[in-house]
Amino acid sequence: MSGKILLVEDNELNRDMLIRRLTRAGLEVMSAGDGQQALDFMRQQQPAVVLMDMNLPVMDGWTACRQAREDASISHIPIIALTAHASDADRLAALDAGCDDYATKPVDFPGLLIKIEKLTGQR
Repeated sequence: MSGKILLVEDNELNRDMLIRRLTRAGLEVMSAGDGQQALDFMRQQQPAVVLMDMNLPVMDGWTACRQAREDASISHIPIIALTAHASDADRLAALDAGCDDYATKPVDFPGLLIKIEKLTGQR
């Protein structure tokens, strides 16, 4: 798998753990702590995929996803929602906001890697 991954997570422990695991899996990882930083990074770095926590400070993940889909310079970048909300309604809300896929917390790491590979392979 090639290309950078953007991890958007405001919880430092979750962010550090996921960065370590993604790096060990051979991925290059950048991180942002809120939705506005995520949009800025997406525009500047053009990551291969974004892992977006939905409950973020400054700008939440729902708003960041919608804005990313409205911006032609980054609308093509796949986004995987990361959320503790696991209901079908939450999954549908994430997809409606513009996410390409959905993963619940705690993260099923092997499953997350499969989702990343699937989305980056389609590009």
